[in-house]
Amino acid sequence: MGAEKSDLLQGTLDMLILKVVAMGPIHGYAISKRIQQVSKDMLQVQQGSLYPALHRLEERKWLRAEWRETESGREAKFYNLTVAGRKQLEVEELDWERLIGAIRLVMRTTQS
Repeated sequence: MGAEKSDLLQGTLDMLILKVVAMGPIHGYAISKRIQQVSKDMLQVQQGSLYPALHRLEERKWLRAEWRETESGREAKFYNLTVAGRKQLEVEELDWERLIGAIRLVMRTTQS
């Protein structure tokens, strides 16, 4: 069984969105494309997951949104990270590093 496109671990989508938005104002479709591009097509975020997550992050005051024109001339909602969102991203990154470390420990163990 080779490397396939992966479903996101529960809870990681918010962290990935916050990380992408931290780079600067960006609209939803571009967030999805950026995650796909940076992950070398291993992670794909479907609209049915992305937009509810964006609304949730906006409700939690971690993102702020405004309607602006895209490069193609269409109107789109652009997202920015708030101060609270930046702090949450730091928390999420620390939690993620701890999780990776714990998984690494388990994966390194060998049976006697």
